[in-house]
Amino acid sequence: METFLIKTLQLIAAFAFLVIIHEAGHYIFARIFGIKVDRFYMFFNPGFSLLRYNPRTNKVQLFVAQGDEEKHKADRAAITLKVGKEHPAEENGKTSWRDTIYGIGWLPLGGYCAINGMIDETNQNLGDTPEPWEFRTKPAWQRLLVMAGGVLFNFILAILIYAGIAFNWGSKYIPFDAATEGFDFVPAALEAGFRNGDIPLTADGVKLDASSGDYMLKMVEAKEVQVLRNNCDTVTIAIPENFIFRVNDEQGFMAYRLPVYIDRIVPGEPADKAGLAEGDRIVAVDSISTPTYTELTPALTASAGKEVPVTVMRDGKRVTLNVTPNEFGKLGFQLRPLTAVYPPVTVTYGFFESFPKGWEIGTKTLGNYVGSMKHVFSSEGAQSLGGFGAIGNMFPAKWNWLSFWEITAFLSVALAFMNIIPIPGLDGGHIMFLLWEAVTRRKVPEKVLITAQYIGMSILLLLLLYANGNDIFRAFLK
Repeated sequence: METFLIKTLQLIAAFAFLVIIHEAGHYIFARIFGIKVDRFYMFFNPGFSLLRYNPRTNKVQLFVAQGDEEKHKADRAAITLKVGKEHPAEENGKTSWRDTIYGIGWLPLGGYCAINGMIDETNQNLGDTPEPWEFRTKPAWQRLLVMAGGVLFNFILAILIYAGIAFNWGSKYIPFDAATEGFDFVPAALEAGFRNGDIPLTADGVKLDASSGDYMLKMVEAKEVQVLRNNCDTVTIAIPENFIFRVNDEQGFMAYRLPVYIDRIVPGEPADKAGLAEGDRIVAVDSISTPTYTELTPALTASAGKEVPVTVMRDGKRVTLNVTPNEFGKLGFQLRPLTAVYPPVTVTYGFFESFPKGWEIGTKTLGNYVGSMKHVFSSEGAQSLGGFGAIGNMFPAKWNWLSFWEITAFLSVALAFMNIIPIPGLDGGHIMFLLWEAVTRRKVPEKVLITAQYIGMSILLLLLLYANGNDIFRAFLK
C-alpha cells in the first residue's frame, strides 16, 4: 500500500507540473496576441472546483459547486475569501490576465486553458459576432503559435530538466569492460540466446557504450547483437522480431551482475559465527560456483538450516569455512554495493555546459520515442499500450529526486509528441486545420471543426479506456 501511494503521489506531482507548463504555453502565446483566456485550470473540475480565483472580484473560493445556467442556479462556494479590491473590466475592451478565472479541479487527470473564441472540449458554441479579443479573429500564424505553445513549452521543459540533472548530478556510468562478471538477462532474453555473464559489444555493427542511456533500446531493436562470452568468445545473437514487446512484459532487459563481497557482518548471525570477514568474496557454496548474487541466493536457500562449506577469496587465497544458513537461507551480512565493486565513471558539467547536454539528451530522447512509435501499429504494440497504471509503475517505490526528474523529463517529451499527433481534440488536430487554412487561404467551417472535435474526443476517450483496460488486465488477469 505504501508503494502504491508513493508511486501515485509521484505520478500526480509530475503530471500536474507537466500539464501546468503545457497549458501555460497556450496561455502565454494567447496573451501575447491579446486573446482573452476565460479559464486556466490545473486538473479537471466536472461538477465542482477545489479552488477558484477571480482576479476581477479578487475573491478566492474553496469547494465551488457549479450552478446550472439554464435553470438560473448560481455557483455556490463553501468558503469565500476577499483578498483585495475589485478591478472592473477595461472600458476600451482591452483584455488582461484579470479576465481569466484560475482554479484547481478535483480530477487529477490533466488540466485546461479555455481560450475565448476557440472551438475545443470546453467551448463549442461561438457567438455570431466575433470580437477582436477572440481566438478566431486572429491571423492564422498567431493561432498556430498559440496551439503549438503547449508542445513547445513541454519540449523546452524537458531540455531544462535534463540540463538541471547534468548540472546537479552529472553523468555516472559503469563501462561495460569494467563489469568483468557481465550482465544478468531476463528470461525472454535468455530464450533469444543471451547468457548470464555476457557483455554487450555491438548492435547491428555499431559499438555499444554504457555512457549512452539508450544502449538497451538499441539492443532490443537491433537485428543482431554481438556479445563477449566467458571473457574470451565473441558471439552473435539474432534478435527475434518484436523482441521489444517480450522484454516489456518482463519490465526490464538486463542488469549488471553483482559479485558477492561482504561489506559488513551482522553480529551473532551465521556469517559472524562461521568466521567470515568483511572484504571476503563468496565464490562457492557446497561446491556450487557462486560468482555473483544471482547464483548465491538459490544456493543458500537450498542449504537453509544445514551446515555447508562456503568458499571465499580472502587476500588472494581461497578459504573454505563451514556455515549454517538460517531457516530463510540467509547468512547475515550486507553486500558491497555495485559501485564499490565496479567504480563508475563520473562526468561533471558546469552551468553553461549543462545546457548543450540537456539539448543532446532531449533530442535523443525525442528521436528514440518517435522511432519506437512504429511498434504501436502491430498487434503486440497495441497490447503493450498502458494507461495511468503503466506510467505510475515507471516511478520507483521510494522517493528519489533523480529518478523523479528523469521520468518527468521523459514524460514531458512524450506529452509534447503525443499532443502534436494530428487527431482532432489534440493540439495537433488544431494545427492540422490551421495549416490547411494557411495553404488554401480558406477557414475550415465551424460545423466541420465541431464535428471533428466530437470525433477526436471520442477517439481519445476510446484510447484512454483501452490503455487503462490493458493496465487492469495485466494487473489482475494476466
